[in-house]
Amino acid sequence: MANINETISEVEKLNPELARQLKKYVKDHSYGLVFEHNLPEAVRLYTKTPTVGDTVNVMPERGKKEKAENSVPWVVKYIDGDDAVIEHDGETKAVSVNDIVTLVSYRDVIYPGLREIDRVERGNPDDPYHMVINSENYHALEALAYCYPGKVDCIYIDPPYNTGAKDWKYNNDYVDGSDQYRHSKWLAFMERRLKLAKQLLNPKDSVLIVTIDEKEQARLGLLLEQMFPEARLQIVDTIINRKGVSRKGMQDTGTGEEVTQFSRVSEYIYIS
Repeated sequence: MANINETISEVEKLNPELARQLKKYVKDHSYGLVFEHNLPEAVRLYTKTPTVGDTVNVMPERGKKEKAENSVPWVVKYIDGDDAVIEHDGETKAVSVNDIVTLVSYRDVIYPGLREIDRVERGNPDDPYHMVINSENYHALEALAYCYPGKVDCIYIDPPYNTGAKDWKYNNDYVDGSDQYRHSKWLAFMERRLKLAKQLLNPKDSVLIVTIDEKEQARLGLLLEQMFPEARLQIVDTIINRKGVSRKGMQDTGTGEEVTQFSRVSEYIYIS
């Protein structure tokens, strides 16, 4: 990918129109790491009052676990007092407004804002300070991109490792080990956030650090090479347990019997 971009830059010096056509061609075709760009993630806005036209989920009864039906997207047709009429695939039903939550896709325009909820003061008011943003990480990055594009010196990311356990959600559903789109969902999830991170980083002198384990290490490396072709990508391993972390056995593809896996002592850190 870096070679393609470098070639287009050289062509642009001699023939800007041809370079424009090449850029369009490259944009419309996939190179390098190719994966399924799943439907954009969606996030629930629990503090937003549902209105007509909103996409919503119907929440389970208080104290009960969510089921698949609670992830179905409904559209609010009209609201009468405390009741709302919602529709999905031609089916309509009436529910309490208190039982629905607004669902917003990341492809929809969201104007994030920050509200101070607490602070701990130490030292002089003019000294450098730390700030913790309690938010969905995509929206936090989006909010920062409004104020600090190209001004960030270092970004450290500790993403979900996509272990197959209930450690992260895509479109409000946990992604388990049996999901055949598990890896492409993870890549789409990471790509959206890395694009925002790239907007924030100082293009002349900055560093991006991402930790990962073996389940997505190879794919993450390819994604970083593709998104940051101009960067010098390095990888180091870090010891997490000198005695080794035991792992569940896996099935032999031939016999179906459980086989032992090596214990893992380290994880990986990408630096670019």
